[in-house]
Amino acid sequence: MQRADAVVVGSGPNGLAAALTLARAGLGVEVFEGEPTIGGGTRTQALTLEGFRHDVCSAVHPALVASPFFRSLDLAGLGIVLRQPEVAFAHPLGGTRAAALYRDVGETAARLGGDGAAYRDLVGPLVDWLDRIVPYVLSPMRSLPRDPLALARFALVGTPSVQHTARQFTTDAARALLAGTAAHSMESLTAPLTSAFGLLLTALGHGVGWPVVAGGSAAITQGLANELRRLGGVVHTDRHVTSLAELPPARAVLLDTSPRAFVALAGAQLSRRAGRPWARFKPGPGTCKVDWALDGPVPWGAEACRRTVTVHVGGTFDEVARAEAAVHAGRHAEQPFVLVAQPCVVDPTRAPEGKHTLWGYCHVPNGSSVDMTERMEAQIERFAPGFRDLVLARSVRLASEAEAHNPNLLGGDVNGGAATLRQTVFRPVARWNPYRTPVEGVYLCSASTPPGGGVHGMCGVAAAEVALRDRFA
Repeated sequence: MQRADAVVVGSGPNGLAAALTLARAGLGVEVFEGEPTIGGGTRTQALTLEGFRHDVCSAVHPALVASPFFRSLDLAGLGIVLRQPEVAFAHPLGGTRAAALYRDVGETAARLGGDGAAYRDLVGPLVDWLDRIVPYVLSPMRSLPRDPLALARFALVGTPSVQHTARQFTTDAARALLAGTAAHSMESLTAPLTSAFGLLLTALGHGVGWPVVAGGSAAITQGLANELRRLGGVVHTDRHVTSLAELPPARAVLLDTSPRAFVALAGAQLSRRAGRPWARFKPGPGTCKVDWALDGPVPWGAEACRRTVTVHVGGTFDEVARAEAAVHAGRHAEQPFVLVAQPCVVDPTRAPEGKHTLWGYCHVPNGSSVDMTERMEAQIERFAPGFRDLVLARSVRLASEAEAHNPNLLGGDVNGGAATLRQTVFRPVARWNPYRTPVEGVYLCSASTPPGGGVHGMCGVAAAEVALRDRFA
């Protein structure tokens, strides 16, 4: 084999996006993955019973549809087939009541009663300007935006806490929609920028939907790896790398790893002083994840919850806020906010005929070894009476166990680092170029770099573009 121009460590979406960006530029690329299978956070496995396929980490993909990187690919040609539910997501409120986000802003607003006009005024412009906002938000954000007006509007409404933004609404339904999307930030709902998380995900629900991938999320990285091989790239699996010195010689090395892992890999090539800021990068809360094999669909009391893949289970805005505040105080919520995905609503291939899979997690303190299954199931049962009677089997992954399955999930953090104001602006460290490391020719391309977590590949694209300018211009 000829010497590679570039080497990538890690085969998650960002690692493969980096590798593909380099291969498209005509470079020889090798990817090294420590696990027996590729995928990082996009693996799909039989975690419970034979015939039931579960997404190991990421499950629902609005960011993929909006991503400039994935939009540059022939997804169907790569075997990445999206399945869209009728309702982007829903948030049960008890009995037959639920807040629901429909693809049409007007339809959603019409179901929010007295908050309809306020919802249209807040969300409508963001949906109209989505194609101008997303490319910048999914970029390093180190240059002037092409459309300053659209970004200024988004910054104005997105910078405050979602608790502040929710004061514009009076109905439980409108406030719950914001709570559920903002909680994806894994921050307290009183934290700045939580409105940005909530409103962007809401706008994406209207603009591109919240789809799943037919057959499971593993199809995403399998498609990327196949395209990389077509371009001459090589993917090695079961090749755990513990030092940069173990890698073959290359002009550029890109790491789809945490900043902490970069420090360990660099070893003596990195002085203690230079490595200190990278080692201090703070992970966010952890997750306790449960996968269920079910004897049938979840018996939600609200019809909207039966028509969607994604259900935000946590009750009212105030209940969700209390649950997230408990986690940030180092406690385990008695009634946690549970993020649930039921892919069989649109993709029956995930389970035997008539059966269903269910995916869910709740937030816990980083590194927690507490099993939240009972509390999570109680929350689902609260809004779907009879749920427990359908459980055939379950698989539980504690936050403390997450790193054993994926080294990037530090303490169970699935977002690549805490989404604090500081770590959003200075991610992963306080330097102008967030992808270059202090080691010559070594770049970080993981979700710990801008734009952060999510299956969009843009961290890898941005890092690869820096490497191309630095090492191959």
